[in-house]
Order: sequence, then C-alpha cells, then structure tokens
Amino acid sequence: MVTNSIGLGANNAPIKIYIANRPQLDDYPQLSELRGLVVGEITHIAKNTSNHWRKVFNVYAKFLFDWHLRQSRKDLPNTWQEYREQELFQTHSLEALLFSKPNFESTLKSFHLIAGKTYAANLNLPPLVWLDSHFAINETHKLIVTPYADYRQLSNERISHLIEIMNGLTQK
Repeated sequence: MVTNSIGLGANNAPIKIYIANRPQLDDYPQLSELRGLVVGEITHIAKNTSNHWRKVFNVYAKFLFDWHLRQSRKDLPNTWQEYREQELFQTHSLEALLFSKPNFESTLKSFHLIAGKTYAANLNLPPLVWLDSHFAINETHKLIVTPYADYRQLSNERISHLIEIMNGLTQK
C-alpha cells in the first residue's frame, strides 16, 4: 500500500527526513499533504512554538548545507543560515521533512533518514545494520536511522559522520 507523503518540502526530494512530531501550530497538526514552506515560515514556527523547532530547523539546515557543500553544489547560498531561510523544506529544495511513515515503494532513489532511534523502533522498517550506537542503515533502501535533530544528539561531528554514511551509500 502506497501512502501519500505528508510534511514540508519538495515532491520527489532526494533526501527525505522522517520525524515523529510536527509543530503544534496553525494547520500543521492537520496537514494531510506535502507542501513547501514559504520564506519566513520557519521564523514564524520558531517564534510561535517551543525552542525545539528552532533547533530542529537549525540542525537540518547545518546538515543539508554541509551535504550540498561537500557535493560541490554550485548555486548554494553562502551560509547555513541563508540556506535555512532561502531553501530549507521549500518547494524548490532538495529535501522534505515528512510526518508520514516512510514509503520505500518509490522508484526515485531517495535517502530515507529516520530522526531518532525511538521513532525508528515504532516503525515497521526493513532490516537494519547498526554501525554504532547512533546510526543504523539498510543499504537496499538507502535508509539511515540518525540521532534526533538536536544539537547534542546530532552534533556537528555526527553530521559529518552522517554525510560520510550517505556518501558510502551513494557509491553502492
């Protein structure tokens, strides 16, 4: 059974991040489709919810900016802060933050990143190989269980390790 993607970002995104919760604001709790954020929406969410969402957006902006930088993307903004404001989870971006369960039936070879071990344990995922206490993978589906998007859990060092894992999966 194919489920519709629900969340924020681009259709056919090559990087899909799955998260267990969503902002408790505006229409996000009832959102039933995938739609891109608009400029200023991240600031609105961060300002009107807990500090948690500011951290989530900052950590993912750092990670995705570093990923694109290491992939030698030519049209990348100058800083991760600019990336967050100009591209993160927008319609034209290369990623999606999904509140729906992972869908591996797509023909598009996307990375599937599950935010946190606790969330991963509640999903019916294909078999995983734990690389260490923080990361698990399933090579067939380009699936990676990552630490949750928090400065302490998905630190800059772990972001670098995640990018190395993704590069390894790209080679296969």
